[in-house]
Amino acid sequence: MFRLDPRLAADCLPLGDFPLCQLLLMNEARYPWFILVPRRNAVTEVFQLSQEDQAQLWQETTRLAETLKDSFAADKINIAALGNQVAQLHVHVIARKRSDAAWPAPVWGRFTPEAYSPQQIEAIRTRLGLALAGGRLDFYPTSITSSACKPL
Repeated sequence: MFRLDPRLAADCLPLGDFPLCQLLLMNEARYPWFILVPRRNAVTEVFQLSQEDQAQLWQETTRLAETLKDSFAADKINIAALGNQVAQLHVHVIARKRSDAAWPAPVWGRFTPEAYSPQQIEAIRTRLGLALAGGRLDFYPTSITSSACKPL
């Protein structure tokens, strides 16, 4: 059974599921910062995934990156799988703007996180849900009040 790393669970808000990955929103309102976590146990590196899962991870990362670039009018999309503090394989996908608080530096550790308000979270859920609907990949959003996923 898949278990999300406790630190990711504490720092992020669940948005839904792609076929392979759980989609999370980092609870840092300064940046549209998303995290994809493959639902595979004991995987810390991309090369530990099967070839099929590696291809699926890249498809989901690409779909999310395209959606974020358009939805947030990003100047640059940052994609990284570092894992220095959280060993569980996860991919950061961050929509950056030249006007954001950390530009051009990395977003990691720059500030004390600024949490999203419930209204901001719902706005992001709606924006992404609409943008991901009817895409090349299935996306199942998580209800704001429930962890159950339902088809979009």
